[in-house]
Amino acid sequence: MSLPPPAEDGTVLITGASSGIGREFARQFAARGYGVALVARRAGRLGELAGELAREHVVRAEALPCNLVVDGERDALPERLRALGLRVDVLVNNAGFATGGPFHESPRVHEVEQVRILCETPVALTSMFLPDMVARRSGCVINVASTAGFAPLPNSAGYSAAKAHLLRFSEAVHAEVRKHGVTVSALCPGPVYTELFDKNDHPVERLPGIAWIDADRCVREGIDGAARGRRVVIPGARVRAGSPFVRYAPRFVQLPVMEKFFR
Repeated sequence: MSLPPPAEDGTVLITGASSGIGREFARQFAARGYGVALVARRAGRLGELAGELAREHVVRAEALPCNLVVDGERDALPERLRALGLRVDVLVNNAGFATGGPFHESPRVHEVEQVRILCETPVALTSMFLPDMVARRSGCVINVASTAGFAPLPNSAGYSAAKAHLLRFSEAVHAEVRKHGVTVSALCPGPVYTELFDKNDHPVERLPGIAWIDADRCVREGIDGAARGRRVVIPGARVRAGSPFVRYAPRFVQLPVMEKFFR
């Protein structure tokens, strides 16, 4: 199993492409010769990025402004792509944001929207595009999960739970479709230097600098891992080394430590 090769009528559909990890996915796939279809709410940023990628890498780059939590807009994506004569060879479910702090103090609208963008949207988009990949026996889905999904995180309860859902969903579907020549890979970075946490005082910002990685490294390792058919990719040697505590430590030991640290 590997990534499908670049094709004139194929594209890499990337959600949350206007900034951070999504923007880096667009740049790195374009640098590898893939056409890209960029999805996010900010039309201006998408248009600028599409133009930049087309000029620098001589690939087809399409900007598809879309609010992914509006069912009508999200459900229209397959037809918009067909109208452009494009087939989704690689799907990158990256769009998201993070709430932080005690759950009982967090605005309900933010918590519900977080579940819709981090859980509902990847499930919907994977359901839209995976069947055709299976029929072609070629394709790849990269779901941007997180090490936050390895365990319940007090003061990041909704975010960690949503990422846990995406991780488990990815692993299960990976096992289902690998025999059909399709890869589903969960990318699970630790904290990454992006705009994700700029809107609030998120507890992850208290993690030491040694735990952080740049978006370019995160994405490079994610693409390389998917190309090798990896089920789960944890970028960064230090994060991989520390992940067993988060994944396997007994909850009665782990939860008090996490609650105190992220309080």
